[in-house]
Amino acid sequence: MPTNAGTSLSSYKHIVAIGTTVKSESLESAAYEIPRKRKMRSDSAAVSGNSVSTPKKLKSHRPSSVPNPGMSEKEVVEDSNEILRYPVNLAVSDCLGTKSKWSPRDEEQMRAVKEALHVSKAPSTILCREDEQIRIFEFVKGCIDQQKAGSLYICGCPGTGKSLSMEKVVQQVGDWSTQAGLPPVDTLSVNCTSLSKTTDIFSKILGEIKPGKNANTNSSPLQHLQNLFSQKQESSSSRMMLIIADEMDYLITKDRGVLYDLFMLTTLPFSRCILIGVANAIDLADRFLPKLKSLNCKPMVITFRAYSKDQILRILQERLRVLSYVAFQPKALELCARKVAAASGDMRKALCVCRSALEILEIETRGSTGPESQGPTPDDSVVRMDHMAAALSKTFKSPVVETIQSLPQHQQIIICAAAKAFRGSKKDATVGELNKLYLEICKSWMISPAGITEFTNMCTVLNDQGILKVGQARRDKLKRVSLRVDESDITFALQEIRFFRNCLL
Repeated sequence: MPTNAGTSLSSYKHIVAIGTTVKSESLESAAYEIPRKRKMRSDSAAVSGNSVSTPKKLKSHRPSSVPNPGMSEKEVVEDSNEILRYPVNLAVSDCLGTKSKWSPRDEEQMRAVKEALHVSKAPSTILCREDEQIRIFEFVKGCIDQQKAGSLYICGCPGTGKSLSMEKVVQQVGDWSTQAGLPPVDTLSVNCTSLSKTTDIFSKILGEIKPGKNANTNSSPLQHLQNLFSQKQESSSSRMMLIIADEMDYLITKDRGVLYDLFMLTTLPFSRCILIGVANAIDLADRFLPKLKSLNCKPMVITFRAYSKDQILRILQERLRVLSYVAFQPKALELCARKVAAASGDMRKALCVCRSALEILEIETRGSTGPESQGPTPDDSVVRMDHMAAALSKTFKSPVVETIQSLPQHQQIIICAAAKAFRGSKKDATVGELNKLYLEICKSWMISPAGITEFTNMCTVLNDQGILKVGQARRDKLKRVSLRVDESDITFALQEIRFFRNCLL
């Protein structure tokens, strides 16, 4: 037995020594150049001269980093691909499903969630409106291909993605015309609520086609456009023009002449206008289609239906997916989607409800004082069902929201100015300070402001309705104004009105 052991050890040393001198052997082969289990018989046959009897290789379950010289070129390539594939898969699997810790006390995280849910945050893709976008794009594309004017009417309830879809289509049309090598399309977007007079829309169209043409002339802008589209135009001015008239129902006059004249521009022999009207009134086309049909300018109609529960839930989840933490319980989002879909299907209202629920959680978290509030954030400190239910009740059952939305525009501007003035710790302001903010908003939106006397009278009306509180003059002989309603009601009420969307930012 000692003799056999010594022989085996000597053989092992001889094999290792030879293995280190053979440079052509691969790393994988060297790894397996080890003796097998000791045998009781003599292993003199294991070494014959300078040759080494290599044991039979075992196939490794791992791909080798150094290819075997005996492998074909195809096998080497496949083996290399396997080497690259395994680390990548491991890295991806390690990263999937990782979420940062959410804390409602973290101001940066709270700000990011509110920003993701804000109505002014335009998403990169408009979900659940793919079919409508395709139809609009194909309509515009067909008009450009045929160099032919046309008209389209888009209708739907508020908050159904009409304006966002139009912005996306305009971008798609620009990209398509560039790729096709076509001249760029002139685009004019007009919000009809910003027009001082309904006939000003013709001035804007003429100013886009012929800058300065409407100055110092005896003819009206409409007559200029009619003459321009009734005769053959020069090649330099023959580009197609896309006109988007948002909130078109504001153009309805007593005789409806402006609306008819606008659609009639697309029927003139040399017209290059592609008119797209957008409005909330679903029955607008039904009321005016017979007349437009008789004038040979019947538009194509595309209706945006109210969002369903599943669509609202999908959009909310997509907006929150960009965050690296979870701030809402899935059931809470589902409750919001179900209630909003049953009430109106307004996506903007669903976003406002979620923001309101987030604010309720924020107030609840900051209101908890004591030693325990300084500790770690509980695992259930997300927007729960009770937070969402409170936000829904506040949104759909508040008569203040309906009252504010039914007020005249200038009174709404005063309320908007009050909401901006009383942010933070400030609770009241003088009539003069409030009037200054009112004038700034009117100036930014190019609206003729009311005089100080009429302004004071409107503040009195809002005081009688229980929205503002106008106090008695103090020693400085200045009346003080404060809010009687919750600021969140004002924010929600005004955010549903397109004019005020960016005023409260």
